[in-house]
Amino acid sequence: MVTSLAVDGYNFFKDEPVDELANAPVDAPMDAPATRPQSIQELDVRQSVLEDLALKILYLSGSLSISELSERTRLSFEVAKELSAQLRAELNCQVTGVNGYVPQIAITSQGRARAIELFSQSHYAGPAPVSLQSYVEQVRLQSVRRAEIHEDGVQRAFAHLVIGDETLRKFGTALNSGSSIFLYGPPGTGKTTIAETMSRVVAEDAVWIPYAVEVDGQIITVFDPAIHKRVADAEPATRDERWVLCERPAVLAGGELTIEMLDLQFNPVTKFYVAPVQMKANNGVLIIDDFGRQRMRPEDLLNRWVVPLDRRIDFLSLAGGKKIEIPFEMLVVFASNMDPAELVDACFLRRIQTKIRIGTVSDAQFCEIFRRVADQNEVGFEPGIPKDLIDFIRGTMKQELRQCYPRDIVNQVLWAARYEGKKPYFDYTAMALAVEAYFLARP
Repeated sequence: MVTSLAVDGYNFFKDEPVDELANAPVDAPMDAPATRPQSIQELDVRQSVLEDLALKILYLSGSLSISELSERTRLSFEVAKELSAQLRAELNCQVTGVNGYVPQIAITSQGRARAIELFSQSHYAGPAPVSLQSYVEQVRLQSVRRAEIHEDGVQRAFAHLVIGDETLRKFGTALNSGSSIFLYGPPGTGKTTIAETMSRVVAEDAVWIPYAVEVDGQIITVFDPAIHKRVADAEPATRDERWVLCERPAVLAGGELTIEMLDLQFNPVTKFYVAPVQMKANNGVLIIDDFGRQRMRPEDLLNRWVVPLDRRIDFLSLAGGKKIEIPFEMLVVFASNMDPAELVDACFLRRIQTKIRIGTVSDAQFCEIFRRVADQNEVGFEPGIPKDLIDFIRGTMKQELRQCYPRDIVNQVLWAARYEGKKPYFDYTAMALAVEAYFLARP
C-alpha cells in the first residue's frame, strides 16, 4: 500500500506508508465472547462435530499430547481431555505415554479408517468453529454503527492528507452513519485513498472474529490473516480462543469482483466453505473500488444487495441449496469516477445514505501539492515552475487541475534523472519533457 501527501484526498508520492494510527491505542470491544468453555456441555456446537475435528487433527499429527490437541483446536485443556476420553472409549485413539502428567495419545487403526471417511466429507482440520447463532449475536453486538467517530479521530486518520475542515466534517458525519457512502468525481482525485483512510478511522477499536463458523455440520472459514489484523496483546487470558481479537477489518474489492464472490465459496477439493468478501468485512469497511467497472453489471450488484443495504441482513447459499441468514453489518464505500445518476437507478441511490463528490483543486492547492511532492523527493525546482505547469495543463491541454498531476509529472523527472545518472532538477526543459511523456499528444 502506498500512502502519501494529498490535497482533497489523493495519494501522491511516498514509497513507504506513513501510518498516523500505527501507535494509536486499539480499544477492546465492549462485548467480548464468553470466557473459555471448560466442558463440552458449555460449547455452542455439537459434540460430534468436535470429536470428528479432533480425530482428523490426530490423524494428521500421528501422535500428540492433550495440551497440543487443546492448542490445535483452540479449546480448553479440559474440553480436549473430554474429547480424547470419548475417542478412547470408541477405540479411535489410545494413550501411548505420559509427559509431565499430560497424556500422549495416538490414533488407532480403527480411528485411522474413521478419519479417512471424515476427510472424504471435509478436509477442515483447523481451530474449532463457533455456531452460526453465536456468530450472528457477536456481529450484532459489535456493529460498526456502534463505533462513535469524533473529530479528533478523523483528524488523526487523515493527518497525512491535506483536506479542508468542511470536507473532513462530511467524512466524519458519513462514518457515524455506519451505513453506505458513495464517493464520486473525476479520476485522479483520491477517492480510493479516502475510502482506505476511512477504514483506518473505524479501525481504532477492536472486534472479535471467529476462525470458523459451523452450520449443520458444514464449516465456513471466516478469519483471514491477509485481511484481519490481530491485536493479540489486548486479548484477555480467559477468552474463548475460537475467536480472534482484530482491528475492524477493511476489504477492498475492485474490478475483479464477480457476482459469485458475493456468496459462499465452496472448494470441491477441501469440501468446506470460505466466507465471501462481505462476511469477512462484517463489523468493518467494505470498499467497492472503481464501481461500475466490475466484471458484473451495476444492476446485478443492485439486485443482490437491495435487501442487505436496507435491512442489514444477507442470505448465503450452501451447496445443497439451503439458505442461511447472516448480518450485513459494515460500512460500504462505493468509489467511482462515473456519474452516479447514470450508473445506478434511484432505488439503489436511495439506499446509499451519503454521497460525497471529490473534486479537483485550486491553483494554490496545486502549487502546495507540487511543492510538497518535490520536497519529499528532494527535487529542486525553479520558483515559476508550478505556475508554468498550471498554465500548460489548463491552457494547452484544456484539463482541470487534478491532484495526481504533481506526483505523476515529478515522477517523470525522477525517472529521467535516474536514466541520465544525475541529480533531479525540475526546470522548464525538464517540465517540457515530462509533460510530453505524460499527456497524450493533442491533434
